[in-house]
Amino acid sequence: MTASGPNSALTFSLTRSRQWLFFSAWAGLSLCLFLKPIIAAVQLALADDTYSHIILVPLVSAWVLYAERNQADALVRPSIRPGLVFLIVALMIAFPALFCSSCSPRSLLALYISSLIFFVIAGFSAAFGWRKTKASLFALTMLFLIIPIPDFVLGKIIYWLQSGSATIAEFFFNISGAPVLRDGFVFRLPRISIEVAQECSGIRSSLALLILALLVAHFSFQSFWKKSVFVLAGLCMMLIKNGIRIASLTLLANYVNPDFLYGDLHRKGGIVFFLIGLALLFPVFWLLRKGEITTSVRSID
Repeated sequence: MTASGPNSALTFSLTRSRQWLFFSAWAGLSLCLFLKPIIAAVQLALADDTYSHIILVPLVSAWVLYAERNQADALVRPSIRPGLVFLIVALMIAFPALFCSSCSPRSLLALYISSLIFFVIAGFSAAFGWRKTKASLFALTMLFLIIPIPDFVLGKIIYWLQSGSATIAEFFFNISGAPVLRDGFVFRLPRISIEVAQECSGIRSSLALLILALLVAHFSFQSFWKKSVFVLAGLCMMLIKNGIRIASLTLLANYVNPDFLYGDLHRKGGIVFFLIGLALLFPVFWLLRKGEITTSVRSID
């Protein structure tokens, strides 16, 4: 039997407060130990728009932890074993970074930030136990998005975005009836020629759309397959909205005014096409959510 009443509620509250205090102290200690890599990551985020999400993701993760603070809220005593496993993983990642003289600065930074994340998860698991850690796994694993993508991986991602965006743009060129000749990433129209360069890959807005899709999927759907379908749809919308952006700006420049390739819609219009991507993603959300609501109603009945 479990005790109930004011005394048990007070005991639960005090113990949970101690757990949060321990985790906060552990997180603070981890930040101090990895202060230099953290400063480097922040500087990278401020200097390169591709990594600007690094500053936002920890705040989002903390918000999700707070929003789900009552999940699996049955009191679980601190457990050293799961925390120790994550701590060992953190050390296994950190030690090679200390002695890797041939690693690039970006790769070293990725290793240190990875180790930091496992340090934080180790403290959370030790404080709250595996059950609470499992319930908070989404918020904790979101932290892995702050790991700077190594250059060789980033190059492949950008190439995939370039190739996919160019294919989508070619589709819209074809249905528009405009005479277009494609040569790799170059499109030649009667008045202008454009190239889908790395800067046109849309990786910044694509990462933002991916993070948003992950959050919506987590909070809106119960089943794993629905979450997966929605996130995959988000990945597809990255390419579609970027293809629309390339095709629309090029057609406007060719038939209306060449300045469209250099004006505000090109330089500052990312939010417009980001909203277009969200609008295209909404029908997928509605269809998946409709089934979710129906299931919930039936379970209540």
